Amino acid sequence: MRSLLEKEAFDEIKDRISMLEEHSARQWGKMTPAQMARHCQYPLRIMLGHEDYNLRPNWLVNALFKKSMYNDKPWRKNLPTVKRFKQTEPADFPTEIAKLNSLIDEIGENRNKESWGDHPAFGKLTNEQWGKMQYKHLDHHLRQFGL
Repeated sequence: MRSLLEKEAFDEIKDRISMLEEHSARQWGKMTPAQMARHCQYPLRIMLGHEDYNLRPNWLVNALFKKSMYNDKPWRKNLPTVKRFKQTEPADFPTEIAKLNSLIDEIGENRNKESWGDHPAFGKLTNEQWGKMQYKHLDHHLRQFGL
């Protein structure tokens, strides 16, 4: 799995986001491009330490899902979304894309950081795990819109 902390993967994600349009057709799921852009901000904010969204460690979640967050196997379509990350309200595409790009840029500017800290739900993650998890999530949603 590629990592958002690697320059080539970072640049690829940024290029793919730049191809997303307000009315891009989704291949699956219910979110619009603007809602997807807002949804993708949540895990980035967690990595950056801006928010923890009141998530708490759960041994069952860790046992069942932690490794799938950053392994090489792509996520299947229509996976359930954490309730507080679901997007059902209308969103402004230019605003949400700008916010998403800003968060990704902040990660890129700090890609050599020694440690990103613990994840509020998954606990200790290495930098490699953080980078792969973020790449995998963004890749999943960009593929949702054919990118």
